[in-house]
Amino acid sequence: MYMDKEDYLKKALLDTQERVRDYMNYSQMVEDKKLKKCFGDFAKTEGKHAKVLQDFLKEIESPE
Repeated sequence: MYMDKEDYLKKALLDTQERVRDYMNYSQMVEDKKLKKCFGDFAKTEGKHAKVLQDFLKEIESPE
């Protein structure tokens, strides 16, 4: 199956958004404060990655 860059970006964005959700859930479920913070930090980092991917998609969908 052929995928173009938009397909790759959409797939990467979905995967990243899923990791954000998972890390947020993990941070809420664990009681260990260090681990809770670690998962929260991971969620924030993945959120930043998702933003970058969204920006790339916007460029493709709305070229200037």
